[in-house]
Amino acid sequence: MSKQAEFAVILKMNPMFADLGADELQRLSNLCHTQHLGNGEVLFQKGDPGDALFGVRRGQVRIETGASDGSRLTLNFMGPGDLFGEVAVLDGQSRTADATAGETSELFVLRREDFLGFLEREPKVAIKIIALLCQRIRWQSERMEESMLQPLPVRLARRLCALAADFGSEVHISQEQLGVFVGAARESVNRQLQAWRKEAILDLQRGRILLRNMSKLTAIARNE
Repeated sequence: MSKQAEFAVILKMNPMFADLGADELQRLSNLCHTQHLGNGEVLFQKGDPGDALFGVRRGQVRIETGASDGSRLTLNFMGPGDLFGEVAVLDGQSRTADATAGETSELFVLRREDFLGFLEREPKVAIKIIALLCQRIRWQSERMEESMLQPLPVRLARRLCALAADFGSEVHISQEQLGVFVGAARESVNRQLQAWRKEAILDLQRGRILLRNMSKLTAIARNE
């Protein structure tokens, strides 16, 4: 399979492009090129212009921001098949976070000028983007409601299940980063993880969490 065909598959998995036909996806994927990053290499920094959409072909990219104490906080992980940079590539505004390769990675890159030119020729893609942005607003509203109404074990279990769906049962994330995800102090996150460790739901190692009982964790995430 050619790289363009691989990118077409990634696009097809994204809600923004899911309803496009094979010919439309092929024309869009033909506009991409690839970029290689070494482990720890910075793709872009907060404040850089939003001039491209990225898809992960292989490797991992961390979306990060700086904490008040000078440390780094990971806001999200992007693995093979993930797209990111959709909003910035549409409005051209500056990046709101940093993106750094968590390991040697290869990315598909679709430049903003090429993408906007495609939208002018394919207006139904623009309609899909409007729908996607509305979906994101709804998702953020749900997360805000969740952070206010759901107890910490449910929020934490849901985040771990989401990470496991992308990266498997070995999740590379710190407890501080988990706290940022679920809106809780690191100490509270640690107490809950330690309780789950005693129940053999998971195991804790430095900088990573090994998920041992996904069925139990899923039940907690569903608040059952």
